[in-house]
Amino acid sequence: MMYPAAMSRTDRLFRLLQALRNLPPPVTAARLADETGVSIRSIYRDIETLRGVGAVIDGTAGYGYVLTEDAALPPLSFGNDEIEALVLGLREVAQIGDPDLVAAAKTALSKLQARLPERQAQRLKHAVLSAKRFAEFPKPTVDVSTLRRACWDEVEVAFAYADAAGAKTRRVVKPLGISFMDRSNCLLAFCTLRHDFRAFRLDRMLDLRVTQQSFRPRRVLLLREAQAHFATR
Repeated sequence: MMYPAAMSRTDRLFRLLQALRNLPPPVTAARLADETGVSIRSIYRDIETLRGVGAVIDGTAGYGYVLTEDAALPPLSFGNDEIEALVLGLREVAQIGDPDLVAAAKTALSKLQARLPERQAQRLKHAVLSAKRFAEFPKPTVDVSTLRRACWDEVEVAFAYADAAGAKTRRVVKPLGISFMDRSNCLLAFCTLRHDFRAFRLDRMLDLRVTQQSFRPRRVLLLREAQAHFATR
């Protein structure tokens, strides 16, 4: 993995911390160099810099490194049930989310573990709750990260949509949110063709296009109306 040569030292140290948080320990200097795009010699210097500002990094050159206490992040404290809830929620995301969300869930778990006191970090690592979906979850046929950005940016999107019988229509909608339902993931939106709220299955959407038509700042209000609308169905 290569990064621009002009990357600042602060950015380099941040990337090194992220690599130490995310990679399975112990992490060799060679692996850290590959992950951050710098030389092995720079890794040795940066490890010493991080230790100098308070990060507790065990290990030596030739063996590998383990980040045991991250000085860049203040410790957090959760109740035992809160830790289990966090783990269960993130593991569920890993089961039903799109690839970007799956990766984000794994990163979030590693960040939490780095910030928790040692006893609670161990509890998080060995949580007793888990999530497993045995039924095949329909794979989205559009880029879900693009849909999420369109929701946050409050811009309309256009796409082709196939109903249960396979009939296709072209839709332009105001995207409001994504609902992870029992058997499929759906986009909640206001449909300009039907002039009403609709839930569109992500595995039946094709040819997604983000328009330049903004509906800011109406998303939050429309989302509340949509949730009330679907609650009565």
